Order: sequence, then C-alpha cells, then structure tokens
Amino acid sequence: MKPASRGVLTLFCTVAIFLLPASLPAEPVPLRRVVELALSHATSAGIAAADEQRAAAGYRELRDSYIPQLSTGAGLGYSHGFPLSLEGSAPSLFTVNAQSALLNPSLRQFLKAAKVDTTVASLKTKDQRNQIIQDAALSYAELAKWEQRLAKLQDTQAETNKMEAAVAERVKEGVDSEVEGTKARLSAARVRLRIAEAQGATDVLREHLSKLTGLPASSIQTDPDSIPAPPTPTTTDDAPKAAADSSPGVQAAVEHARAQYLRAQGEHKALWPSVDFAAQYALLSKFNNFENYYIPSKPCIVGGVSVLCVTNTFQQNNATVGVSIRFPLFNSQQRARAQTADADALKATKQAEAAKNQVSEETLRLQRSVAQLQAARDVAELEAEIAQKNLTAVQTKIDAGTANLHDLDDARSQVSERYIVLQDVTFELQRAELGLLRSTGDLEKWALGK
Repeated sequence: MKPASRGVLTLFCTVAIFLLPASLPAEPVPLRRVVELALSHATSAGIAAADEQRAAAGYRELRDSYIPQLSTGAGLGYSHGFPLSLEGSAPSLFTVNAQSALLNPSLRQFLKAAKVDTTVASLKTKDQRNQIIQDAALSYAELAKWEQRLAKLQDTQAETNKMEAAVAERVKEGVDSEVEGTKARLSAARVRLRIAEAQGATDVLREHLSKLTGLPASSIQTDPDSIPAPPTPTTTDDAPKAAADSSPGVQAAVEHARAQYLRAQGEHKALWPSVDFAAQYALLSKFNNFENYYIPSKPCIVGGVSVLCVTNTFQQNNATVGVSIRFPLFNSQQRARAQTADADALKATKQAEAAKNQVSEETLRLQRSVAQLQAARDVAELEAEIAQKNLTAVQTKIDAGTANLHDLDDARSQVSERYIVLQDVTFELQRAELGLLRSTGDLEKWALGK
C-alpha cells in the first residue's frame, strides 16, 4: 500500500472510532449508579463537606489557644529624649513574643461548643446525603414515568393520525358531519399536546439528573426494572416518634441547641478570672538613648569618703516570663452579651422541639398517604384494566360491523386517560414511599442496598 493510501486509511479509522460511540444508542443507567454518581458529584454534597471542614477547623482554632503562639519581629525607630514605646513595646532590634491560655473558663466552654458544632456538621452532612438520594431517586422515577408515557403517546399518535385521516375522508363523502371531523382533529391535537408535555418534562429531568450526576443529558436513559420495590411501611403507633428520634435533621437541631447553651455558659464565664501565659525577649539597640537614662547611682567609697558613684547597668538582652491574671470587675457589655446568648440558646431549644414535632407529624402523614395512595393505585389499575377490555370489545364489534370508528376513538381515548391516571397515582405513591423511607432512616439502604 502506498504511503498516501495508508494515511487516508488511518484517518478514516480514527474518525470512525470517534464517531461510532455517538451513533450507538444510549444504554440504560440503573438507579443505583445514578444515586452513587449524585452522592459524589452533587454541589450540595460539596457544600455540606465544606461546612464540616469549617466546623472542624473552628474547633482546632480554639483548641490551639492552649498552645503558645510565637511571633518575632523588630521595633526600629529614632528616639529623641527618653525612648518611648512603639505599639506597646520598647524600640528593639529583635523581639520574640509567646502567649497562650492557661486557665480560662470561658474558652473552655467555647471549646466544648465548637466540638459539638463538628457533630452538628456531620449530622447535617448525613441529612444532606439523604436529601440527595431522595432527589436523585424521585427524578429518576419521574423520568421513567415520562419516558414510558412518551413511548405510549407516540404509538397513540400514529393511531390518532390514521383515525383523523379516516374521519376526514368520511366527512368528504358525507358519511360524517363536520362536528365529527372536528372531534377527530381535537383528539389528535390533545395527543400532540401531551407529547409536547412529556418531551418537555423528559428534557428537564434529564438536564437535572445531568447536573446531579455529571453524566451527559443525552446519555441518561432509565431502567424501570432497576427501581427496587420499597419495603412494607411500618404502621405502628410509635413509628413517628422513632422516626423523629433517629432523624439526622432533628439530631442536628438538638445538638445545635446544646452548642448554643454551651456558648451561653462561655459568655457568662467570661466574667470569671482568667490566667494566661506570656513571655517576651528583646534585643535592645544602643542608638535609642537607653544608656543615657538607665545609669543609676549607688554608694561607693572614694578616699575613705562615701559618695554616689555612677554605674552603667544597661544591657541589650532582656527577657520576661510570667503569667497574666485578669479579674473582671465591671463589664456591662459582657453581661448583655451573655443575656443575648441565653436567648439564642432558648431559641435553638424551641427550634429543636419544632423540628422533632414536624418530623413526627410528617411521618404520620406519609404513613396515611401511602395507605391511601395504595388504594388509589388499585382503583386506577382496575379502571385501566376495564378500559383496555372495553377497547378489545369495541375492536371486536368493529370487526363484526356493529360499531363505528367513533366508538373506537372514544375507547382508545379512555384507555389513554386511564393509563395516564395510573402512572400519576403510581408516581405519587413512589414519592410518598421515598419520603417515608427517609423519615424512618431506610432510604440509603433501599437505594444502595447497604
């Protein structure tokens, strides 16, 4: 083969390799895979992880207050007369400062509150994880509903178009009236409207799942068989209370109230005495007039006579190590701050009670909704079955010549309506079941099989 021919063949194979996957139909993505991708890719999961890291860093920040903080620098400057301080320190060539907390009741309470905050952040992450799973599962189930409906409507559209053409021909021949022709066009228009609705909902849900999972929207196709059947819901009277006690959201609210109470204690203990460690080293200069002022006199004997002698005691290296003790005597601002913290703690406690009551009531409501929607689904299934049998009977009559096209059109419309009602009721049942699974803490086990 000539070099030019080999180059053309290589180029053709390369293009074919890149274009072949695009021409293949998208493979269905199971629900479990969608949930796993959502948990690792969703922006809300990243936000929750960042909040958890922030809480842990805040705890370490307060804990490290007991570790001496070291700083070094210099305070260079010109002195005229007595060397005054620069920002609270004497002018120096080199300084080292160290400071840490030793005995601080207020800091101790704030440290406990920060530790509880890390628990709150962890519980919120768990609650956000359940929210992501619920969102992904509901979007997946709804997309499966619309995909099935769209396929059904496309088949119905072909039959409706044939019916419209047949009725139009009968109108031309004078067999049917203009009203019957309008009814046939109306049926076809209704089908087109529903197809547009289903297509729009499908595109929106695929885009949402794409943002949630990171998959291309065009490659997302559902597999209804991958949606596991939910477990039998608990109907005991203590289920709402158990769900409220085990809810990560409620637990986070309770722990947040505890943290606010600890902060209030810390604000009150800010009025207590505290002890800090402090140390400083300074290398003083010889050009800031220190030698002119730190030359004290002392008695000495000169020729048998006691006189005052001048002795130069200035030294460049100086160090101080000790503790700083503070006794707050009067601080009205701190007392007001402590009262504000008490109010915040009381508010957080009431919010935790409200969250617990809300979860308990929501669990009870979902229990009753599941039972009601199961009954509604049974009714919808029977109505859809009757409509299908009626269509079969009408088709038999058409073959026997005892029914007309309008009877067939009405029967098909009835089947389509009952099918849509059954789909909607089934999806609402799925929504209530997923909400109940989240309330009882079984959602992740249902979605991921863990």
